[in-house]
Amino acid sequence: MKNIEEINKSSVQKILEKKKFPKFFAGDTITVGVRIVEGKRERIQYFEGVCIAKKNRDINSSFTVRKISFGEGVERTFALYSPIISSIKIIRSGKVRRAKLYYLRDRKGKSARISEKIKKKIGIDVSEQIDPNEIEKKEIDIDKNKDIAPKEIKKEKLEKEKK
Repeated sequence: MKNIEEINKSSVQKILEKKKFPKFFAGDTITVGVRIVEGKRERIQYFEGVCIAKKNRDINSSFTVRKISFGEGVERTFALYSPIISSIKIIRSGKVRRAKLYYLRDRKGKSARISEKIKKKIGIDVSEQIDPNEIEKKEIDIDKNKDIAPKEIKKEKLEKEKK
């Protein structure tokens, strides 16, 4: 006999096969594409704001997005695996030290700002294609300049620019 948890996990896996959601956390500014049915027609309306809370509970996972609309704070809670959600896009990552940002409800203007998290990139980007000949040329140039003092290198560059 299957456990309720096992059923929930299997249903989450089925949903994730169809849709791919990015990893986002509280403090991130996200855009949520919400399906809206009006009579026979269906359209997607985007709700952009700061994610102030995220709850990870298998099929019951949800997140709350807050935005300011015409000077009034609007919060909307979405079920993560709901068929209503068509897409989630991360606009910017926020640097916060809490899991729930309910304190933003009391704040307005500059005090409600969240600083951006800077992601460090280490190494060479895989998408960049580097010609091996260029690497050899750069290594040769570096080897030539090892014997020369840095001041002399600067003088040589200045002389080349003047010519």
